[in-house]
Amino acid sequence: MTSADPASPERSADSVVDVNVSTKRVDICPDREALVDVARYVLRGERVPFERIGLVLADHDLVTELNSRYLNHDWHTDVLSFLLTEDPPIEGEVYVDVQTAAERCEEFGSTPADEILRYVVHGLLHLAGHDDATDEERAEMRKLEDHYLSRLKDGF
Repeated sequence: MTSADPASPERSADSVVDVNVSTKRVDICPDREALVDVARYVLRGERVPFERIGLVLADHDLVTELNSRYLNHDWHTDVLSFLLTEDPPIEGEVYVDVQTAAERCEEFGSTPADEILRYVVHGLLHLAGHDDATDEERAEMRKLEDHYLSRLKDGF
């Protein structure tokens, strides 16, 4: 899928973005309204109609457990995306490891909250059909992340 101007949303009128915080590090989390706005903006920009998107802000343990249980990966990751329906409007979940965001943000000259937003955008791009299995795909996803994050900083 290619990114597009998000001015014309393609989603059902009653679509929902749920935000669940299951981490003790709520002090570094962006507020719920910002997360909902980000999800809606990215999915509109990617022209992905959605019914329900769940954003879960979690700790290392939960994200690592899900990575092992559902993807058979024996390693840690910063964000996981699960597409729950194949046909539009989609339903999906994005699990973000806020501990990793807090630990790695300085490495990227960022804040924990901004790093969390990057992980959310990354996870949403996966739900939109993007992959990062190759260097080329990773570079394209990074470019899209930067695009959406810069637009968000400019107030959409």
